[in-house]
Amino acid sequence: MFYNNNFWGMDIIWWFIWMVMIFWIFATPYDIPGQRKRKDAPLDILQKRFAAGEITNEEYQERKKILTADLVG
Repeated sequence: MFYNNNFWGMDIIWWFIWMVMIFWIFATPYDIPGQRKRKDAPLDILQKRFAAGEITNEEYQERKKILTADLVG
């Protein structure tokens, strides 16, 4: 008929579509819905707040000392 066993019954466009779909599934950096995410540690949240300018250096150092004392003790 239309195919004479070229590309195992699929023309080149279908192969291209399948390759794009496979690449999209495995190579995209987006989060998968329903996937469990690791929660940020308190020290990470503190560093983000300091970097964003929400807290001062003194507040950062004081809270960091409290958090690291909890980790050590």
